[in-house]
Amino acid sequence: TVSFEIIVTAANYIQFTDLGVGPVALDLGFFQVRWYSLGYLAGILLGYWLLLKLLARPGAPMSREHADDMILYATLGIILGGRTGYILFYQPSILQNPLDIFKLWEGGMSLHGGALGTIFAIWLLARKYKLSFLRVCDYIACTIPFGLFLVRLANFVNDELWGRVTDVPWAIVFPNGGDLPRHPSQLYEAALEGLLMAAIMWPLFWKTDARYKPGFLFGMAAVIYGLSRFTIEFFREPDQQLQWLVEASGLSMGQWLTIPMILIGLFLVFTAGARRKRVEPISGSNSVA
Repeated sequence: TVSFEIIVTAANYIQFTDLGVGPVALDLGFFQVRWYSLGYLAGILLGYWLLLKLLARPGAPMSREHADDMILYATLGIILGGRTGYILFYQPSILQNPLDIFKLWEGGMSLHGGALGTIFAIWLLARKYKLSFLRVCDYIACTIPFGLFLVRLANFVNDELWGRVTDVPWAIVFPNGGDLPRHPSQLYEAALEGLLMAAIMWPLFWKTDARYKPGFLFGMAAVIYGLSRFTIEFFREPDQQLQWLVEASGLSMGQWLTIPMILIGLFLVFTAGARRKRVEPISGSNSVA
């Protein structure tokens, strides 16, 4: 129930329209470049840049040539998996108009679906070149904070996926969210899923021997994302068409999808030590005990 005080004081909160941001980064009249697309593109390119840095360290599970192929595999996995996941998990009604499946410019991507798509893409690459699936996943996991951070910022400027109504001082009135102040949950997600994950994952790679324990970094990324997303969902407005799930179970679709991610991540983390063995790198000459 929204309190009367929040309703009458809504005008005193931050107005999204006063921030001077919007979904379009560049408008050429006949063509628009949107921040959402740039977020995905920049996330992939920055991830590739970091991946090359990671592969330069001893014990790399794949070569530069494999990384080049990984860009194509991962991009297709993100797009196809993200869109498929959104349709299956959040908006199956899109299937009633099949052409709407391809309208990516209208939004509608599931991070859980994108993650599954990327994992499948890594499996295909590892199978093709006979690489260690889990160790490749470990390295890719270290690159994903870029994409998570940038795409959540894009969600914010898109005026979408905003939070629940609140009276916290930093609440924002989003035009697409009505006249009431809401949690800027997109920024919470950018901070936890992006910045926090980077602050944990990168030192684990550079300062410890975690990368020699197959599945450890992959599992850690799943746990960090899963716990972050599960927590933030309490502040994020549930999808309107899935409000029934929240009322019936107390948890949103995002939280239900996150639970198996957390459990699998914990399993990978706690069993990673037993999978450690002498690492013979794909590129370079030194093996690592």
